[in-house]
Amino acid sequence: MAPRGAGIGVVTRPGPQRPTALPGRRQAAPAVVLVVAVTGSGLAAVVATSLGLMPLVGRPRLTTDGYTAGSADLLLAVRESLVIATASTVLAAGLGLLVAGVLLGLRPGRGPLRLVAVAVVAVPHVVGAASVGLLLSGAGLLPRLLGISPGDWPELVGGSWPVATVVELAWKESAFVALVVVAATARRHRALTETAAVLGAGPWHRWTRVFVPTAVPALAAASLIVFVYSVGTYEVPWLLGRAHPEPLPVMAYRLFGSIDLAARPAAAAAATTGALVAVLAAVLALVAAPAMRRRAGAVE
Repeated sequence: MAPRGAGIGVVTRPGPQRPTALPGRRQAAPAVVLVVAVTGSGLAAVVATSLGLMPLVGRPRLTTDGYTAGSADLLLAVRESLVIATASTVLAAGLGLLVAGVLLGLRPGRGPLRLVAVAVVAVPHVVGAASVGLLLSGAGLLPRLLGISPGDWPELVGGSWPVATVVELAWKESAFVALVVVAATARRHRALTETAAVLGAGPWHRWTRVFVPTAVPALAAASLIVFVYSVGTYEVPWLLGRAHPEPLPVMAYRLFGSIDLAARPAAAAAATTGALVAVLAAVLALVAAPAMRRRAGAVE
């Protein structure tokens, strides 16, 4: 005998569904904990070495000699790192924003240009630094093409200003900035610009009032990454920069590889100072991030 109610459509209210995935923060927590543990332990060892608590020779004692013994050179290294990082970040952000705008505006020809940007990102910095050195040095390709003798060519490589270092970092990182901005704004860029055009906005106003404000959060995040990388990069200023003053990573590596074991605290002090500069930049970016998001949300 068929059960009572068979064949009659009975509508039942579904019960509460269990979440199929953990929230984003919980998913990222194991990886974040692992990264913080590894990075934090390494940074703690460097800080302890810079303060004399982990010496290679002698007894541990708390001292700031690693910072004060060569304080003049350390301050010059900080200045050199800040000059390189700031200039390369500003140039990379400006050029990357321009390339992103071109990528978003070119609908049919977007693929080849995006492929070029991806190819630039894939080039190792060592290869890029060697190429820029061969291009901009006194006996390089560019002065030969222009017919300028090495004596009349400005010292762009290893000169009094880190021009070649900034050029290489800005060229390489501008492609990274462009791809980040395109990925963050491509989904809503067309709708916003078309709406602005219908309301009578010209190309310049669509660029300054629509595209740039919506791209600012992604541009700021990418610029922070570029700045931190430029502060910590070693191979580019080592290949293209001058011998003195040297940036913090070059100074740290030189002192760490010295045969004088007493120079290890100074090497650790240079590395710690570079990490502190990067952390301060990240804190300032996090403080300014909410205002950037509100501005971008106001445009939308």
